[in-house]
Amino acid sequence: MFNGGMATTSTEIELPDVEPAAFLALLKFLYSDEVQIGPETVMTTLYTAKKYAVPALEAHCVEFLKKNLRADNAFMLLTQARLFDEPQLASLCLENIDKNTSDAINAEGFTDIDLDTLVAVLERDTLGIREVRLFNAVVRWSEAECQRQQLQVIPENKRKVLGKALSLIRFPLMTIEEFAAGPAQSGILTDREVVSLFLHFTVNPKPRVEFIDRPRCCLRGKECSISRFQQVESRWGYSGTSDRIRFSVNKRIFVVGFGLYGSIHGPTDYQVNIQVILSSIWACISSLGDSHYGTKGLRKVIHESPTTGAKTCFTFCYAAGNNNGTSVEDGQIPEIIFYT
Repeated sequence: MFNGGMATTSTEIELPDVEPAAFLALLKFLYSDEVQIGPETVMTTLYTAKKYAVPALEAHCVEFLKKNLRADNAFMLLTQARLFDEPQLASLCLENIDKNTSDAINAEGFTDIDLDTLVAVLERDTLGIREVRLFNAVVRWSEAECQRQQLQVIPENKRKVLGKALSLIRFPLMTIEEFAAGPAQSGILTDREVVSLFLHFTVNPKPRVEFIDRPRCCLRGKECSISRFQQVESRWGYSGTSDRIRFSVNKRIFVVGFGLYGSIHGPTDYQVNIQVILSSIWACISSLGDSHYGTKGLRKVIHESPTTGAKTCFTFCYAAGNNNGTSVEDGQIPEIIFYT
């Protein structure tokens, strides 16, 4: 039953590839049906259960992992699920990554995954993230991989370690501004690739490029936006308090951005931290000058698709507390940019 040599006494068995705590959990389960699994031991226990063909304990481990699956550990669990050949767990991890792509790629474990796992994710049509942010995350992964392979962290080596993964970034889905500010200056793409992509962005009919131009399914179709104000006025000031407004939608959407009013004095630098927290848009804006602001706000805004006629209904309501004066009727945050 055991792989490993016998020790010199009759009471000890050497199991060099099994953690003692995991083997103890296996024995307890075999003799008492007691399931003893924790976050620190679940993966080693799963390995031990598979090694010694105890499917019931294996099932308990997988169920434990399912219940504790979160965006911040989805990539780590996906790697383990692929390693231990657990397709159901792997599928759940991928679904979680689809729904929480930004949080998942920003988690600490993302840069620790192997290349095959990275490729498996980049091949998906259902990632909920703009392509330029996905590219930035892949660059972070390549830098970590260069260090793991003891390579100098330079563009040539980043491209080398990415291999097939680079071809799975859908550069044509970016705006020309996103591409110019990031990938075009990264040094990871060749000059020929950069030129061909710029031509793709600017010339009609668009020339063929070597990168996939098929939209991710969750962001398919045309980018949409709605405005909640009917009139624009001047002199909205900022004192460090966030502008906030609550909203709800009658269907599932993918929010990709927000509109903000700019300065009444011409081009001005702003510092903005904007988030969505519990259906409330929260924007902390810092500027020395006053901006424009919206008035005659609408409590309900309906967007109708020009192609399908489908309607998306937004309802706005006041966010209680100190919100710099922004309300349904007046203030900042005039636009929501989204895909259906």
